[in-house]
Amino acid sequence: MQKQRFCLDTSAFTEPSVRKALGVKTITELTDKIMDLVAEARIKLNISCHIPYPTVYNELMGFLENENCPRDVIVKVDTWLVKKTPNRYEIKIPSEIFYEYVKDLRERINKGMRIGEEHIIKSTDMVYELAKNHPEMGKNEIINRVLSKTINTFRNKYRSALRVGTLDSAPDLDVLLLAKELDAAVVASDGGIEKWAQRLGLRFVDASDFPFMLEEYLKHNDMHRK
Repeated sequence: MQKQRFCLDTSAFTEPSVRKALGVKTITELTDKIMDLVAEARIKLNISCHIPYPTVYNELMGFLENENCPRDVIVKVDTWLVKKTPNRYEIKIPSEIFYEYVKDLRERINKGMRIGEEHIIKSTDMVYELAKNHPEMGKNEIINRVLSKTINTFRNKYRSALRVGTLDSAPDLDVLLLAKELDAAVVASDGGIEKWAQRLGLRFVDASDFPFMLEEYLKHNDMHRK
């Protein structure tokens, strides 16, 4: 039987829906619960859970430090998660994947440019209308009013065009590379990671399912022992 391996993204510990399902409020509490499950699964089932080092590991530590996480939870993370840097020089990725990624990125850049152009035109029209209908308003007041109405919508649309559903950080890429190297399942709640995990033929586990998957493994192991 092949050994089960999982490669965890930061979102495995930060996903709000998992906190709600497990009845915890903080990332620290969720991490503590997940680490207990990971430890039990390691001892009883020889399941190993990995985290890319230092990228994803440092991201997780940043979240925990912001919550003044107790030292014992940090010790659990360091004990039960296998920290490993992907062997970026040896992992082989099909050239078709690289081609698809560049093509996707180019399309997103073009879409982002169109969104920028649309908002520039929209802002110009709004400035013109305000100046025409409110001659008493000063230049700075008009510009500030226009910016306050358009900048948030621009940011949201631009972020969605360029970042949603793709890889937009080194930690995201490291999760996929390490999973590829280890033939591990990817654990995340990120649309971009899920999409490219499928492209690479990797198993994907949604972060909201992962704790309950471990519980299911452990429950059946205990039943089998009886």
